[in-house]
Amino acid sequence: MQEEQKIKEIIVSSLDLEDVSPDEITDEAPLFGEGLGLDSIDALELGMAIKKAFGISFSKDPAENKKTFYSVKTIADYVRSQQQ
Repeated sequence: MQEEQKIKEIIVSSLDLEDVSPDEITDEAPLFGEGLGLDSIDALELGMAIKKAFGISFSKDPAENKKTFYSVKTIADYVRSQQQ
């Protein structure tokens, strides 16, 4: 669960979400579109911040990354799978 909390903190700090606290972001909620409302530029910034924080890299396949970045939980699961 510590990955989820760290990812929430990264989302808020790297995207300058001044009116959102990490505790308001749920693990299962979509990050893009109807969820948190992030866009493709946010995705790039978030990807770079997570890559730096956890020392991992992401797929070159956009469809794969779309699945990975669906929610805090899917990002955390991916981070855990890359750290093994």
